[in-house]
Amino acid sequence: MPDAMPDPDALRWQAVLSRDPGLAGAPFLYAVTTQGVFCKAGCPSRPPLRRNTRFYADAAAAEADGFRACKRCDPKGDRARLHADAVAAACALIEESETIPSLEALAARAGYARHHFLRMFRDITGVTPRSYAEGVRARRLQSALATGERVADAVAGAGFGSESRVYEDTARHLGMTPGAARRGGQGEVIRIARADSAMGPLLVGATQAGICFIGFNEPQEALEGDLRARFPQARIEEAPEALADTIRQVAAFIEEPKAALALPLDLRGTAFQRRVWQALVAIPLGETRTYSGLAAEMGAPAATRAVARACARNPVSLVVPCHRVVGASGDLTGYRWGVPRKAALLAAEKRARRG
Repeated sequence: MPDAMPDPDALRWQAVLSRDPGLAGAPFLYAVTTQGVFCKAGCPSRPPLRRNTRFYADAAAAEADGFRACKRCDPKGDRARLHADAVAAACALIEESETIPSLEALAARAGYARHHFLRMFRDITGVTPRSYAEGVRARRLQSALATGERVADAVAGAGFGSESRVYEDTARHLGMTPGAARRGGQGEVIRIARADSAMGPLLVGATQAGICFIGFNEPQEALEGDLRARFPQARIEEAPEALADTIRQVAAFIEEPKAALALPLDLRGTAFQRRVWQALVAIPLGETRTYSGLAAEMGAPAATRAVARACARNPVSLVVPCHRVVGASGDLTGYRWGVPRKAALLAAEKRARRG
């Protein structure tokens, strides 16, 4: 005799007690008759008694029975939409302003207390308003420099008080000096080394600061073209001997991953991108994270899309293991070097972990 199907309400009740909606197998809401509210399974409120609990498929059904939405877990998403709109308006104001608006001004304009607005902004964007504004200034500066504008004019137009502010922390703003950005990498030397690997042609590029590019699984001409697109005016030099140990380590990892690649890096990106790349490096060998899970680990649960974009712009695959991030359903989703390569890397890492 086949096993009896589990009681859907029993599964939902377990999901409420554990605050894990996934245990129920399908979305649902629960209502508390003694309080007149309905909640999400993950509501932080103390679980009700079973006899006072009803289950509903959606908010409309719960409201039809006279229940109102819980203010703590926001089951209809009304508060989340208000927060998102307020943060979007703040971002627009930052984009439009010539100088960086103060946190107090942004919070007052949105109608929230300072500390609450700061937490809300960080949860949705993944960065503080100050970091977001600095990213806006950096984009303005980089755009102006890319058109050949004089450094002094570009710095002033981007909203920096003086050139010294930019030169004091070039990595934070541009990843290179303003002059180098204006010249598209002109004056920089990028050494490269090539090799064959278990996943096809391999190219590694490095500046004096560290590895700035790793590419594989494409013809060498295409890999070098990708590197040159990132540094259009830089001088590219073949350096097989200088980078022999580096490219050997990368090729060995592709062949049989056993440990993290500990190589010096020259990563150039926004503050948030660098946070994502640091989080990727922290994922242990043989494990994966979802984009939303990684965002939550970073303390920015609403920044899933921004995390995905940062993964896609990772210039040093393998060392910064963006292949360890998968879709919410477990699907491998996209990968710059091909989904089959991503699957092969993850399978090899899992074997290495078991060994």
